[in-house]
Amino acid sequence: MFGVKVRITAIRQTVYEDLMAKYENPIEHTCDVKEGQQWISIDGQKPEGMCPAAWYSMREFVESLARGEGNFYDGWMKNPMSAMISCNDGFRPFSFYIELDDSQVIE
Repeated sequence: MFGVKVRITAIRQTVYEDLMAKYENPIEHTCDVKEGQQWISIDGQKPEGMCPAAWYSMREFVESLARGEGNFYDGWMKNPMSAMISCNDGFRPFSFYIELDDSQVIE
């Protein structure tokens, strides 16, 4: 790879309080991600500070974009070199927008 950068932006968190009340044991600390927070993946690698569970959900998409692949699911996204992926937390999932960084390649 050549230093291809993929930007990951935390867009929105959805919280299902009814499901939490019904199924989840009380938890004091859950997610550290904040709306608007960004990370840069270089050559499809996990960015420092990225939630491991969120990374597991998006890794294949980030790696594909870093290889120059895109157009997931035949035209799903307006920008074919992007994806909208949610982490796998069934109680409070975060949606992440994944795209090639504007500068794309590290000089």
